[in-house]
Amino acid sequence: MSDYNAMELMIAAASRELEDGASVAVGTGAPCAAAMLAQKIYAPSLLILFEAGGVDPKLPEMPISVGDSRSFYEACMAGSMADIMNSCARGFVDYTFLGGAQIDMYGNLNSTIIGDDHQKPKVRLPGSGGANDFGSLCWRMMVMTNQDKRRFVKKVDYITTPGWLEGGDSRKHSGLPLDSGPYKIVTDMAVMDFEPESKRMRVISVNPGFSFDDVQQNCGFELLQSENIEETAPPTSQELDVLRNEVDPYRYVIGRG
Repeated sequence: MSDYNAMELMIAAASRELEDGASVAVGTGAPCAAAMLAQKIYAPSLLILFEAGGVDPKLPEMPISVGDSRSFYEACMAGSMADIMNSCARGFVDYTFLGGAQIDMYGNLNSTIIGDDHQKPKVRLPGSGGANDFGSLCWRMMVMTNQDKRRFVKKVDYITTPGWLEGGDSRKHSGLPLDSGPYKIVTDMAVMDFEPESKRMRVISVNPGFSFDDVQQNCGFELLQSENIEETAPPTSQELDVLRNEVDPYRYVIGRG
């Protein structure tokens, strides 16, 4: 039996994507935990920004909202949402973490409605918040989510946040910044990127205990495979120690299981 859970593996895998000296706009929950873990182990100069205006705080513990006072603790700037979005628009933010109720093969995200009638949807969701801005203007968008056919769909019901749109060079022709777009998808079963030409989602590593077939069976569209699919490295003892005792000691995100 493993000594870590799926959420701990996802957070550890995501944290390894953030290099020292980069900047990342995060929300609360698992993305914040990944950024904090990266900063404590791999990227001490990682610049963390929160949507409500906190820039480079010295987080004493994980905040429970983007406006939590902890997201401003000893920060280099206590700004506003306008300041953060301005930084994204000027190309200053390397990474962002986003999520949604649906994601398609090109990384488009839906957090607006389920159903084809915007006025009378089957389910009305919270909407964009800052997700469209972050997904449109930050250079690399990452997603952390569970692998599920209802979530990974062939076509999202509504594009709240643009991914690679219709694939190929469609994002470029939409007027969005060149070379920006979805980067990595981290799930409880696998890690995926996007094939450079088609921009379709591609499995690059499978988490311990799963196979590519397991991932495909829990996806609503055909996934591409990298030439050499690896096994996702499990969390190290150092990652687990820092995550459990410094990043999320109250187990808000990683749980107590």
